[in-house]
Amino acid sequence: MVKDNFSGHAADYARYRPTYPQELMTQLAGLAPARQLAWDCATGNGQVAGMLAPLFNQVVATDISENQLKNAAQLPNISYRVEQAENSSLPDQSADLIVVAQAVHWFDFDRFYQEVKRILKPDGVIAVIGYGLLSTHPALDNVIQHFYNKVLDGYWDPERNYLDEGYRTIPFPFQELELPQFSSRYTWTPDDLIGYLNTWSAVKHYEKQQGYNPVQLVEKQLRDAFEGETTTVTFNILSRVGKLPNSQPF
Repeated sequence: MVKDNFSGHAADYARYRPTYPQELMTQLAGLAPARQLAWDCATGNGQVAGMLAPLFNQVVATDISENQLKNAAQLPNISYRVEQAENSSLPDQSADLIVVAQAVHWFDFDRFYQEVKRILKPDGVIAVIGYGLLSTHPALDNVIQHFYNKVLDGYWDPERNYLDEGYRTIPFPFQELELPQFSSRYTWTPDDLIGYLNTWSAVKHYEKQQGYNPVQLVEKQLRDAFEGETTTVTFNILSRVGKLPNSQPF
């Protein structure tokens, strides 16, 4: 059974979730053997697809959530498809670049990687990217970490551990390429932060089981710790990037 933790709040996800640096997409496109086709797998609201669209002739963006795709950016060279990552309609050796953003930890690794090996062109690139817990300043970080580790303890899906471990512990059967460290920074108000916390899957699990939103338990502490009307929020980008072993098709 494929987990879909985000369809129920797709609009909030589109509004509050962080984006990735365009420089990261440019770097990934530069590693690809050509610029003909990129597959944005588990595209969600189409955020990455929209960033890849200026760089490739065609972007195929897939997701299991039709609600998420309804919130996606519509561009002429992006085609959206409701599909599982492990069962793509893309033909053999068709993709120059495959990107999975903040999603690979939900996949059946073996089945998905079989698809990657089938779909990648020789010398094509697979990029698994994501972000872990945000950082701000010490007083606010303490409240966020307490909420993350204590209040929501037992409500995170076990797959979340892969993000906490920086994606270093996922299977990754590819010839690895090194990328520089990227990060995304924002100036957020308390409402921005609370909106983002409300998109966490563990918050939704808590709400479903306990009947109320756990963000309310820490909202006053979050607002008090803000030290002003806005604060700088940083997401360090996690990445694993590679090619097929020996650059041979599967």
